[in-house]
Amino acid sequence: MEFLSDIISFQLLVLAMVVGVAAGFVKGVVGFAMPMIFISGLSSFISPELALAGLILPTVVTNGMQGLRQGLGAAWSSMKKLKAFLCVGGVMLVMSAQLVSVIPSSALYLAIGTFVMLFATLQLWGWRPKLSGNATGAELIAGTCAGLAGGVSGIWGPPTVLFLNAVNTPKQDQMRIQGVVYGLGALLLLAAHIKSGILIAATVPFSALLVLPAVIGVWLGFKVQDRIDQAMFRRATSCVLIIAGLNLIRRGLLG
Repeated sequence: MEFLSDIISFQLLVLAMVVGVAAGFVKGVVGFAMPMIFISGLSSFISPELALAGLILPTVVTNGMQGLRQGLGAAWSSMKKLKAFLCVGGVMLVMSAQLVSVIPSSALYLAIGTFVMLFATLQLWGWRPKLSGNATGAELIAGTCAGLAGGVSGIWGPPTVLFLNAVNTPKQDQMRIQGVVYGLGALLLLAAHIKSGILIAATVPFSALLVLPAVIGVWLGFKVQDRIDQAMFRRATSCVLIIAGLNLIRRGLLG
């Protein structure tokens, strides 16, 4: 571990791996929230830049696990179904990633966090918006929000999940679609932050070491997710969204 001694101590590395298992477990259960947990957990004892670098490779690998769980054909079908979301989200992610050091992110966190928390709370209380599966306008708005937030912070899950919940996506389909969407976003984030200087030779080993604990966490989470029904899955998703919204609000206020 001497090659990491300049950026993180052994004790903090072990703690980072514990955060990785926790982030992976939640992702395995509800399909998202790994970047949120990584950023929140790691940023409490290392710099935000190193925390962002650390989550990139685990996010790429675990989203591959999730998106390809039912096979390549099902993943490809999900990509075609959400092509508008993927295109606009990808463009916004790459553009906003280059502004990570200059954009005033606090207002973005507050706006998205407040919307996510309120919307998820209403869903938890039983409200269901009436959107058809071809709700292109909502899909484009969700893609824009997801890409913008993802490029700046590495967090693009909440807008995606809100849209999938709004169009009443079945549990298995939602898990696969999230894996595909986040996996493609993670690859773009990887490329974007190589260019931005966040992921460099000094930080790649740290990110690589967090892959295994994240994979273990996802595997454990899958075991739980397979045993819960659609109603419980939706409630769990809404609860995690509320936490995600509150976390974004906290970051906005502190920023």
